[in-house]
Amino acid sequence: MKKTFYSNGKLLITGEYLVLDGAKAFALPTKLGQNLTIEDGKNQEIQWKSYDADGTVWFEDTITFTEITHFAVQESDSIRNTLIRILHHAYLQNPDFIHTSVGYQVHTQLTFSRKWGLGTSSTLINNIAQWLRIDAFELLNSSFGGSGYDIACAQNDSAIIYKLENGKPLVEPINFNPEYTNQIYFVYLNRKQSSKTAIANYNNNKNQNLENSISKINSITEEIIYATSVDYFRNTLERHETKMSHLLETCTVKELLFPDFKGTVKSLGAWGGDFVMVVSDKNPADYFFEKGFSVLFPYEELILT
Repeated sequence: MKKTFYSNGKLLITGEYLVLDGAKAFALPTKLGQNLTIEDGKNQEIQWKSYDADGTVWFEDTITFTEITHFAVQESDSIRNTLIRILHHAYLQNPDFIHTSVGYQVHTQLTFSRKWGLGTSSTLINNIAQWLRIDAFELLNSSFGGSGYDIACAQNDSAIIYKLENGKPLVEPINFNPEYTNQIYFVYLNRKQSSKTAIANYNNNKNQNLENSISKINSITEEIIYATSVDYFRNTLERHETKMSHLLETCTVKELLFPDFKGTVKSLGAWGGDFVMVVSDKNPADYFFEKGFSVLFPYEELILT
């Protein structure tokens, strides 16, 4: 019997890094995501094939049930080893998916480019959890790690406030639909980079005044969510960016790449090379295209509302 599951992609607007230590995070699920299709297979194995948004196969392999049940930690972080690790921890939550089957054919299909950082892993984990009727947050924690806000986005079709409390996820769906969403855009930077330095700086500095930092970011997050004017929205985004810049000892993305831009540019997620949020009085496509950034989405095209 053929079964299909779907999960939303994600963008983390506020609370980056600090969400790991209990700060409130404001996140938006995207209209783009990932499908998972399951069909019966054979030979006590999973024939796995993953498609990118353009229809190309980006991963294909056969994984035996024995590899899943007897998984041993590998030094390599290859796609194959990562997938087996996820399936192994799924098996620990629900052994029946192995014990009662002769095999599976599994296809995944992204509706966003896997380069974009919109949640290739989180949408996969949530889809597997739906398939096997297990806890997606627990599967994330045991196999991959992270705050879990991306799993919450995968499961919700509206904006959310996300918080970890005593290690447990608290998810509050909210209505975020201000009149100025037509002035919000998302630009893909295509500058994938390691965030290890930023993480190291965060870990080194967070203990100096963590509670104060979380309190300030929580306050700014509330102001961003409930900002009634675009000017106030911009101002609070910029305050958030400045606060995190100091905490991470890292230049803001506007200082680094777009100092002449007449508008607001905010880093998202792990301050890497994925998407940024742009607030502009007019469509900024020409500005970014001239600088070599060709992937731009108006808010309404990318975000679930």
